[in-house]
Amino acid sequence: MRNFIRIISVSLALVGLSACVSPPEKKDFSALQANHPRSIVIVPVTNNSTQVDAPDNFLVTLPVPLAEKGYYVFPVHMVKRVMEDEGLADADLVHSADATKVAGLFGADAVLFANIQRWDSRYVVLSTTTTVDIDYTLKSGRTGETLWHDQVQTVYSPQAQNSGGHPLAFLVTQLIVAAMERASPSYLPLANQANSVAFFAPGHGIPTGPYDPMFGKDYQ
Repeated sequence: MRNFIRIISVSLALVGLSACVSPPEKKDFSALQANHPRSIVIVPVTNNSTQVDAPDNFLVTLPVPLAEKGYYVFPVHMVKRVMEDEGLADADLVHSADATKVAGLFGADAVLFANIQRWDSRYVVLSTTTTVDIDYTLKSGRTGETLWHDQVQTVYSPQAQNSGGHPLAFLVTQLIVAAMERASPSYLPLANQANSVAFFAPGHGIPTGPYDPMFGKDYQ
């Protein structure tokens, strides 16, 4: 039921985002289904943005949706600590390492690598546009091959509503709305929305895992 609600929510989100993103194309899941992973280890996130706290903030959004898809997910803070103990404290170093060796540290069937392409909020004239762009790659813990890949960009640009009032009052309201978004960008809501699209979008998101009743049935 939770997955059904999530899928409906994602479908509605895609409708709302139709002006800024294209509907996701159907994917080939043959490699993932042939590998049938049961457990996933999520390694520290790499970062191409200028926001130094973005990787840690985004990392904690990943376990819940993957668990809801029916996979066992290793606790991300424990994973990060083990990586540090193994001399893999640098996220870029982890991403360049052999996926089979990373998985072997935990006995995981697959490894999820996530890279932040954009995590920024830009102010132009009277509007602020916040963008989150994430690249996801799931690799086999046994062979190192790529099982699934996706890249999702979500964008939010709040607009004040002019209900026929004074134009100057509307401009002031728009300025306030833009300033509020600039002061406190909607990064985490956009990150959660990106995860929902990547993992749950019909015909596009990752197939359900073995701990979900829909396992083996959603993309037959």
